[in-house]
Amino acid sequence: MLKHTFLIFFAFFCLTSSLHAAEPSPVYIGFDGEYGLKNSTSAQSIEKGASIAIDEINAAGGVLGGRPLKLLTRDNRSVPARGIENLKQFAKQRDLVAVIGGRFSPVILSQLPIAHELKVILMDAWGSADGITEHNFTPSYTFRVSLRDRYAMPTMMGHARSKGADKIAILVPNTGWGRSNAKAAERYLTETGAKTEIKIIWYNWGDKDFGPSYQSFLDWGADALIMVANDIEGSQVVRHVASLSEAQRMPVISHWGVTGGRFVEKSEGALAKLDFSVVQTFSLFKVSAKKRDHVMGLMREKYGIKRIEDVESPVGFGHAYDIVHFLALAIDAAGTTDREQVRDALERTKTHQGLVKSYSYPFGPSVHDALELEDVFMATFDQQGAIRPLDGP
Repeated sequence: MLKHTFLIFFAFFCLTSSLHAAEPSPVYIGFDGEYGLKNSTSAQSIEKGASIAIDEINAAGGVLGGRPLKLLTRDNRSVPARGIENLKQFAKQRDLVAVIGGRFSPVILSQLPIAHELKVILMDAWGSADGITEHNFTPSYTFRVSLRDRYAMPTMMGHARSKGADKIAILVPNTGWGRSNAKAAERYLTETGAKTEIKIIWYNWGDKDFGPSYQSFLDWGADALIMVANDIEGSQVVRHVASLSEAQRMPVISHWGVTGGRFVEKSEGALAKLDFSVVQTFSLFKVSAKKRDHVMGLMREKYGIKRIEDVESPVGFGHAYDIVHFLALAIDAAGTTDREQVRDALERTKTHQGLVKSYSYPFGPSVHDALELEDVFMATFDQQGAIRPLDGP
């Protein structure tokens, strides 16, 4: 009896081992996000967008004839040194084809030399600094489905001018992201010949008192404020502006860093007192009803999120969703997980009906930015804190 039981157990063990051995191995995508940053919601949003796309692709058969995609995540806490180390660790993972970058441009900019040295495809889902794709590394391993400061600043400047602003105040951080925006503002004036004056004031991460800077803008006679900030510093700025008399409150036109965290909550009701707008590239309110219902159905099943108003940091979600689909197309086109060949295949992408937009030849040997100026628009926060395009719905 004991011998019979042993034989049955052994046969079951062999069968189970055989089935596991036959399972196709995963193809990996990494995500280096700022999970450990207090109040941040962008990393979680990017992960959700990537995960929903992966579920779709795997349900349809995966890649390379049946291999599932799998997402691996690491926390850089918004610290460049951590981002560099995370990228090195991702590069060691067998069958990892690419790493998705998160919100902070300084982190991605610091990763550029390592990405090209190790030949790791770095897909930018949020960072907007122009240098992420405009650099001297050849061939380039950075691709972006996100905003560029080259597009953000003209959109914000144009919005300020539409409000009658002739003298525009610009508040920027002393980082690669801030320098990218300062250059973009100066380029805008040179290229358009606009009869507009600008005054730039720099600040450092962690600054808490923006009163002197704002007063300097008022003394100069500024008509509108363009603010390049993330959620913490941005909330401090708007709280200060809201505390002033109505005559001293300039329209505040913000870069999208504020949408990557709990900006509305930290603003403590100040937004209701301001003329506030923020630049965006994606909104679920703009997606076709059929596509939106499909994606939100998956969000409801996986995360319990039922309303599009409850999707935090939406640009990260939309960009990451499309990035994963681009990678799946490139992996199948390359017929391998070899990063060099997948990189080449990305440049050959012809068309794709994405969540953000319908793409036509989004990448090429000299073009690694999938979005264009016409994809950028202005939005605002409604009374419930949802981000809504100013041009509707």
